[in-house]
Amino acid sequence: MNTTRYGIIGCGSMGREHIENIKAMGGACVTALADTHDPSLQAAIALIDSAPAVFSDHCELLASGLCDAVVIATPNFTHAAILRDALATDLHILVEKPLVTNIDDGLDLVQRAQGRKGIVWVAQEYRYMPPVAEMIRLVHAGAAGRLHQVAIREHREPFYPKVGDWNRFSANTGGTLVEKCCHYFNLMDYILREKPLKVFASGAQRVNHLDERYDGRTPDILDSAYVIVEYPSGARASLDLCMFAENSIDNEHITVVGEEAKLESLLPSLTLRYGRREDWGRREVWGQPSGNGKGVSVRRIWDTNIKYPGQHFGASYIEHLFFARAIREGLPPEITLEEGLRSVATGLAAHRSIDTGLPVAMADVLPQGW
Repeated sequence: MNTTRYGIIGCGSMGREHIENIKAMGGACVTALADTHDPSLQAAIALIDSAPAVFSDHCELLASGLCDAVVIATPNFTHAAILRDALATDLHILVEKPLVTNIDDGLDLVQRAQGRKGIVWVAQEYRYMPPVAEMIRLVHAGAAGRLHQVAIREHREPFYPKVGDWNRFSANTGGTLVEKCCHYFNLMDYILREKPLKVFASGAQRVNHLDERYDGRTPDILDSAYVIVEYPSGARASLDLCMFAENSIDNEHITVVGEEAKLESLLPSLTLRYGRREDWGRREVWGQPSGNGKGVSVRRIWDTNIKYPGQHFGASYIEHLFFARAIREGLPPEITLEEGLRSVATGLAAHRSIDTGLPVAMADVLPQGW
């Protein structure tokens, strides 16, 4: 098997996680790095056994001939410009979420990617977290019957510091509901196998970063929100986000409810719960309380293929395995530019809803046909 040569553009925490995944999976190596921040470059170099070529300009890496694939893991607001340059090559591309911070850039990139030789894959790996992946497998196999509700709760810690504090401002990130929550909007679409129709949201910056100042500016990133997404079938999905709730158990909880069953994925405990309505008892005999767990299956789910768990319970590693397989076998990407843009659009619609206090139709955010 030929070794796939990777270039990493952006050597911050996620860039270095990508390096660890590539090292662990075999059949691949990191041959080139690009970053404008020398401490990040040095930290990345220290992870690689064979000294890679090092560039301060991503265009030099793209033109070097040293890579078969590139990973773009730079700050959100730089993705569009770097991806435009990468799309002009035949290299395979894995680009970090969020794809972009505005719709126009996303539409331009989708157009530029048409007909190119290399694949383009958006790194929205949450679907590969072991209990989430198993839950989705069951749901898509019909375990819950017709789906009606998806509810996602993340109660977590505040955003981590980044180089230059770029992630303290919505102009750089796209806003919290783009930066963080595009993962969840992509999951909703993937679970329900539909495109979103309408979004309503309420949120604010209540606690985090209010006492911070950067060049005299106060951060403006939301730390809490509720979002409801409606779909053409009548199914609905909700997001409950709180980023000042770090001292908790299972800070990520994903629930899928259909006519016949309810499934729940909980992290970091790696728990999957599956309760069928018929196992609770005869519905015509009322009086017994629900919620007692009668007949509910509870399992801890792990994927033994994972060789590097990293920051996302092995999901990034599994995504790299699938990305590498797509390169070898000429398969299409599992997470396309269109999917990446749609998850950004849902986040932007949620921010618009918060600003206006009104529901926002996705047709007012994306062009007709999306």
